[in-house]
This record gives sequence, C-alpha cells and structure tokens, in this order.
Amino acid sequence: MAHLHSDTHLHHDHDHEDCGGGGHGHAHGPGGHSHAPASFGRAFAIGIALNAAYVGGEALAGLLSHSLALLADAGHNLGDVLGLAAAWLAQGLGRRRPTTRYTYGLRRSSILSALGNAVVLLVVTGAIAWEAVRRLLLAPAPVGAETVMAVAAIGIAINGGTALMFAAGRKGDLNIRAAFQHMAADALLAAGVVAAGAVIWFTGWLWLDPLVSLVLAAVIVAGTWSVLRHSLDLALDAVPPGIDRIAVEGFLRQLPGVVDLHDLHIWGMSTTETALTAHLVRPGPAANDAMLRQAAADLRARFGIGHATFQVEQDLDGRCILAIVGSV
Repeated sequence: MAHLHSDTHLHHDHDHEDCGGGGHGHAHGPGGHSHAPASFGRAFAIGIALNAAYVGGEALAGLLSHSLALLADAGHNLGDVLGLAAAWLAQGLGRRRPTTRYTYGLRRSSILSALGNAVVLLVVTGAIAWEAVRRLLLAPAPVGAETVMAVAAIGIAINGGTALMFAAGRKGDLNIRAAFQHMAADALLAAGVVAAGAVIWFTGWLWLDPLVSLVLAAVIVAGTWSVLRHSLDLALDAVPPGIDRIAVEGFLRQLPGVVDLHDLHIWGMSTTETALTAHLVRPGPAANDAMLRQAAADLRARFGIGHATFQVEQDLDGRCILAIVGSV
C-alpha cells in the first residue's frame, strides 16, 4: 500500500482505570494533517480584494439603478467574500500547533466560520427576498437595464477569474474545491442577471427584476442551507458526511485479535479532518503496535479518517469494564 507520509505514534506507558489493564495506542494515520499549498494564500488575498471591491460597486449600482437583482447578487457576493475570508483564516489557524489549553489546536475554527457565514448569508438573503415580494405585490420600480447588464458582466469576469485561481487545487483540498465551485457558480448567476437585464431592456418587463431576485434568493438559500446543516452537525460532533460508521465498525472488528469493540466515536476536528477513538478488546493485555499502525493507515486510506486513537483492553469475560458499569 502506498503512503504519502506517516507520523504514527504509539504509547503503552500507562494503564487506564476505566477498563483495567489495557494499553493505550494513539495513531495518526498517513495524511492525517491537511497541508494546503502555501501559494493559495495569494489567491485568497486577490480573490477577497476583487470581490470586496465588486460588492461595494455592485451594491451602489443596484441602489442607483433601482435594481433589486443587483442588490441580491451583491448580497450573495458578500457571502463569497466572507466565505473566502473564513477559508483563508481557517487555513492559517489550522496550522497553529496545539497548546496546553487548546489541545487540538484551532482546527475547529473552520467549523465556526462556516456556521457564522451561513447564518449571516441567510439573514441578508431573507431581507432581499422580503423586498422582492413587496415590489411584486405593489409596483415594480424602474430599472436601469444597461447598468444591470454592465455591472453583472463585470461580475462574470471577477467571479470567473477568481474561480480559475483555485482550479489547480480543487482536486486535492476540500476547502479549495468549495471555493472554486462557489465562485464558478457565482459567475453563472451573474450571467443570469445579464440575461434578465437584456430581457427588461427589450421588453420593459419591470416585474422580471424582483422575480430574478427571488430566484437568486432561492439558489442562495438552497446552497447555504446545506452549509448550515453540515456545520451544525460538525459543531455537534456528528459523524462527518461521506463516512459510513457501520463500515468503520465492521473494519475495526475484523482487525487481528480483536474480540469486541466499544465506545467508537467519529467526529470532525475541522471541516477537512476527521478523528476517531475506539476501545478494542483483545484476549491478552499486550498491544500489537504493527496492527495499530496498519489500522490507522487503512482508516486514512479507506475512510479519510486521519486521526485515530485506540485504547486496547484485556478481555474480561468478553466485556469491557465501561460496558459492564454502563449496564448496571
């Protein structure tokens, strides 16, 4: 089996009171730490600067042209700026070394950033949707179609160019791939605004502007809702999506010498890293370092779990003391 790198560490220098004479094995599988290319720091900086400037200009143009579609797209692009900033910040914080207070480092900051970003974006989108409904029910305001098309066309260039800066790394890093997909989708949405402006210019259908705003709001909510749900799940230590807990448990139960398994926990340390702890019950008190190293490597390769901690316990009538106590 090919390995990118290995930083496995095993410790057997103390016993645990909870399950009697068992060794403790701690293993970080290969690839357990995420290393995003340093060159993407420049891409983040350029992307944030361009999109922040565009948000200000687009919002001003939307107010001057009375275009709710431009304001809706500006709100969406504001979410892009916040998302890029959060991803960049999380990339930096995730590299900080653990401390005596923050024993996992600051990896979970990416989860908090994603959660905050989703909440802010939903609030902004809700306000835009409210105004769009009000305009549809009352009277659509006059719209400067030429301004709408020109500003949205600039958005296509900025969002598309930003997406291209992340294109090279989208296959190797989840955060980079999310940034690429988000910016590419925004370029398509800006193209939709250009099309709406063209129709208004030729037909004079003013109601199309708030209608496009509602469509954009629906697209934003659809995309943001999954981010909100995912970040909430990660904040509550749910099993990350894409990992089959039953399959992981089955794999651990088939390890050489393992007769039982207890207290299996799988959670996200960040938006890109997954951790696991498990109590492995074996017939004898001795731990098998080679088996633990191979188990950690296989978990990383098969399930994407980069941080695995194993507590090896002696078989006490086939049951772990924690399981015995819990059943009393």
